[in-house]
This record gives sequence, C-alpha cells and structure tokens, in this order.
Amino acid sequence: MILLRFYFLIVIFTIGGSLLVGVLLKDKRWFCFAWQLFKFSIVLVLVVAAAVTIGRLALL
Repeated sequence: MILLRFYFLIVIFTIGGSLLVGVLLKDKRWFCFAWQLFKFSIVLVLVVAAAVTIGRLALL
C-alpha cells in the first residue's frame, strides 16, 4: 500500500506540472497527457481495490 501512496504522490505532482506547463505554453498536448494519466490512475485504483476485495473475501 505504501507503493500505491508513493505512486499517487508522483501522479499528483505530474498532473499538476503538466497542467502548469500546458497553461504556460498554451499547448493542448499537456492537457491531454494530464487527462490520460488521470484516467489510467483511476483504472489502477479500481484494479487494486478489486484485488484487495477479492483477497479479503478469500480469507472469509
């Protein structure tokens, strides 16, 4: 779980940085990159949550 928290810390800084660069350079590619990174992070959260749930149900 600590790796997941570290991953999300990196993702937050990366999204924030790409949004800042996108605003400064007025380049839509940075906004697309931030949006894509956000979507993949949400998918990762759902996969990890499903794995944890299945693991806990298996212990019952």
